[in-house]
Amino acid sequence: MSNHFQTVAKTDDIPQGKTRCVTVNKQEILICHTAEGFYAVNNLCSHAEAKLSEGKLKGCKILCPLHGAAFDVKDGSALSRPASKPIATYPLNIEEDNIQIIVP
Repeated sequence: MSNHFQTVAKTDDIPQGKTRCVTVNKQEILICHTAEGFYAVNNLCSHAEAKLSEGKLKGCKILCPLHGAAFDVKDGSALSRPASKPIATYPLNIEEDNIQIIVP
């Protein structure tokens, strides 16, 4: 597996305040479109492995649908209980209108 950017979506595909789940290298990655830009995080909550794509994006926080744990989509840090471990984040690049990420 090489670590190079792969195009996963178009910027127009994901309205601001919304998310889209993509699969890269057999991993589910959640692309989050915030007012500050696009971010890529692992789609599974670090607490109960619920799919964050079923949660809500509020600003730069993604909320887990199961227990309401919040994560910062910019750095993956756990912001509220019951989660205490961060989620993985992935390098993201915008080239023209293509959203590109690196997933090891």
